[in-house]
Amino acid sequence: MSFTGNEDHSISLATASDWTANFRETILSGEPIAEYFGGTAISNILAQTGCVGLRFYYSLDNEGKKHLIVVGVNADGNDLYNGILAERSVMCPQDCSAANPLNSNV
Repeated sequence: MSFTGNEDHSISLATASDWTANFRETILSGEPIAEYFGGTAISNILAQTGCVGLRFYYSLDNEGKKHLIVVGVNADGNDLYNGILAERSVMCPQDCSAANPLNSNV
């Protein structure tokens, strides 16, 4: 598969709301429902030579806590794993947005 960086990833708010609600129903109270990454970290990954997009890996740390690992992806669909990686996100819960259809049943 060849990637251009212009793939359509659109999703309606209704579908996104349903899917995030489905996920929240599967986890224990207090487990992460979202992770925030600053624009600089994302921009630095995207600015790498040949980077056309991002891939997010689900992961568990040594204490069993969930995290996302962010890596750039080239046009061939390969990870730029020797480049800039991001984690150290800000977890929600702890630091969440105000209640909205993606993070609560509003």
